[in-house]
Amino acid sequence: MQQPALGILIGGSSHVGKSTLARALASSLGRELISTDDLGRHPGRPWPSVRPQVAEYYASLTDETIHWFLKVHHENMWPRIRQIIESRLKHAQPFVLEGAALRPEYMAQFEQEDILPLFLYADDAFLRRRMLEESRRADADGTKAAIIDKFIERSIRENREMLEAAGTADIRCIDVAAPGTLDALVKEFSAA
Repeated sequence: MQQPALGILIGGSSHVGKSTLARALASSLGRELISTDDLGRHPGRPWPSVRPQVAEYYASLTDETIHWFLKVHHENMWPRIRQIIESRLKHAQPFVLEGAALRPEYMAQFEQEDILPLFLYADDAFLRRRMLEESRRADADGTKAAIIDKFIERSIRENREMLEAAGTADIRCIDVAAPGTLDALVKEFSAA
């Protein structure tokens, strides 16, 4: 098996395991780990506590506006992300970059021999269950529960739309709901 690409990009919606896989791959391969979360903040998940501006964001905007704003946020981040990728490639610095802002349509812009784009996804029920548990939705009051529900629906919609885009862009899609998938990926790349 040949050495993995210089840059490994891991995209996907919230709660699909991007950070977990990226940490494991970076550690196993001895690569720099970069997260798009460190580059810019979107209102994000409304737990464990809800900041007032995050509560206002989810409570006052429509689902369509929340979805639109997320896509605009990712679009605004892309020039900086692209700059990071190009710099690492120019200096031949192996890296793993993960984040929801790595939308399939952006990852597809790179040459396949230098960059390996991966898209993590799961079915709606798996993602919903994972987010309900982590957010402790069952313990939330009415207002917080409604905000959590909006975040979950936004994330599931993103998962569906980005999965379709990844398929169109011929990006390798990994179903994280299948047991052992992330461990198998780490072994696959570590054996290279």
